[in-house]
Amino acid sequence: MLTAASDIEVLVRFGRALADPIRCRILLALREAPAHPADLADALGVSRTRLSNHLACLRDCGLVVAVPDGRRTRYELADERLGHALDDLRTAVVAVETDRTCPDADEKGCC
Repeated sequence: MLTAASDIEVLVRFGRALADPIRCRILLALREAPAHPADLADALGVSRTRLSNHLACLRDCGLVVAVPDGRRTRYELADERLGHALDDLRTAVVAVETDRTCPDADEKGCC
């Protein structure tokens, strides 16, 4: 059981990052390879301003880092283990989703 405030805070930050579909898409893209913001914005089909705001959130959450790259800045996951964690979380959620036992899941949107 998680009891330390720091353990809980880490999960809250991770949850906050995953709470937005664009941030999830950014994390999944960076899992594949580091990228420059302009390239990410084009690949994800979002404005550069919007992408910048999401990157700031991900930096604040400690999940991505900005790396100077000449006159540009490249973004990458703060730790390669985050890519593995995203994969593990995705496969765990898919596994749980296929094994729903709540009879009200489809009607109420729970579980």
